Amino acid sequence: MLRRRTMRATTPPMAVTTIKKYSNRRLYDTDESRYITLDELTERIKRGVDVQIVDAKTGEDLTQATLVQVVLETKAARLLPVPLLARLIRMQDDALADFFSRYVSFALEMYLTAKSGAQALSPYVPFANLPFSAGNAFARALGGMPFWGEGPGYPQQPYPPGYGPQPQGGGYHVPPPPPPSPPPPPPGPAPPDASDVAALRNELEELKKELRGKRGKRS
Repeated sequence: MLRRRTMRATTPPMAVTTIKKYSNRRLYDTDESRYITLDELTERIKRGVDVQIVDAKTGEDLTQATLVQVVLETKAARLLPVPLLARLIRMQDDALADFFSRYVSFALEMYLTAKSGAQALSPYVPFANLPFSAGNAFARALGGMPFWGEGPGYPQQPYPPGYGPQPQGGGYHVPPPPPPSPPPPPPGPAPPDASDVAALRNELEELKKELRGKRGKRS
């Protein structure tokens, strides 16, 4: 029984284009045997072409320095404000190298990862393909709107009354029982009976008669 062997087509790695840089800053493409401008080099890098730039006389690798030159001449005027450039110049070489190698690289990787994730969600989320600046402005606009009938100046409520995340520990929040009502006041004396009232009236009448009799005798 014969076994068929399938040959998988492998994509050959893209060759690195060698660019020679002369003392007058001219760039020479060794593959095309012609001089190129800095703009042409930038366009090739944007298309994904890998380049290696060497000194035409000594063969020293100048790739990093030339790519920094490309970034500074094409994008620094728009991306890097003057105060930041001044602070970078005042920084020591070790601190500047640590800043670019760690923080700038990390921030760029995070930005590209977030951007690719937003583009993947763009068919499902209408605002995922907005630029980050526009997305932040849209979020700020939403954040400034009052929620649940509150007017301006009131604290924002991300959830309607009675809704929201449950406290840790699970279960629903049970309000405490209301305080017990105060005890009723003690009963007062019973109102006088009708017979007692009549007896009091009789006693008052007798006292009045006695007082009148005593006054008559004195007169």
